[in-house]
Amino acid sequence: MPRPTKGPRLGGGPAHERLMLGLLASQLFEHRSIQTTEAKAKRLRPVAERLVTFAKRGDLHARRRVMRTINDKTVVHELFTEIAPLVAERQGGYTRIVKTGFRKGDNAPMAVIELVLEPVTPKRAARTRTAASTTPTVPVEETEAVEASAPVESESETPAAAEVEETAAATGEDAPEVEAPAADEPATPDEKPATPAS
Repeated sequence: MPRPTKGPRLGGGPAHERLMLGLLASQLFEHRSIQTTEAKAKRLRPVAERLVTFAKRGDLHARRRVMRTINDKTVVHELFTEIAPLVAERQGGYTRIVKTGFRKGDNAPMAVIELVLEPVTPKRAARTRTAASTTPTVPVEETEAVEASAPVESESETPAAAEVEETAAATGEDAPEVEAPAADEPATPDEKPATPAS
């Protein structure tokens, strides 16, 4: 025997459930948000999403398909003319369910289901991809990199350093490397601390 996948029906039977969901959808589109039980809100969500998708199509066949579920022509007109343009950029997720606690009396879990009518903000990755594709790429000219070393002037030159530079200039050799700072002096961010040779 096949196992049912949708769970117990709302109301008495399938026809009663369809009628209840149609009335809930009609009230949702009329008032933009309604409060009901969590079970009804969860069952209403796919019905309302499908009806909004039909409304986004906007043709006569889609209007007749919506009229099968919602019998009120003013609500259908409002759905097609007011709600569908507001969610035209949205690719789904037209409703939001917010849990509101428990009903006083039978302690049933309650929820508010509402239409999401805020404008869609594109994701960050999509924005960077579109920005990268719209900017023209300019070819970069390759030039030869010539490294010219300019003499480094220190703030306080010692006479020993000046003497070493004079002898190096006289012999035409490069100046010997300057010793690393002592361990108690902090190294500049450009230099690496000296490690003792083993």
